[in-house]
Amino acid sequence: MLGEKHLLSTEFPEYSAVIQDLKSTDPEFMGMSKRYHQLDHKIRGLELNKVPTTDEHFGTLKLERAELKDKLYRILVSKGH
Repeated sequence: MLGEKHLLSTEFPEYSAVIQDLKSTDPEFMGMSKRYHQLDHKIRGLELNKVPTTDEHFGTLKLERAELKDKLYRILVSKGH
């Protein structure tokens, strides 16, 4: 859906406590989650405000967000069990 928020806590509600813990104790996780949030915010802004951008640029942003989400998920799974 256009403009849908993809917050980590919404995407992975079963890991909410782990997400909060890692954001405060793991600098690498914190940096990656901050970048993920920035990308999500930028993508939503482009979608909702219909800001002109190339398909390539938009696709690059979405791909980076998806790759970060996968990396963050792998960390959550390894720390959450």
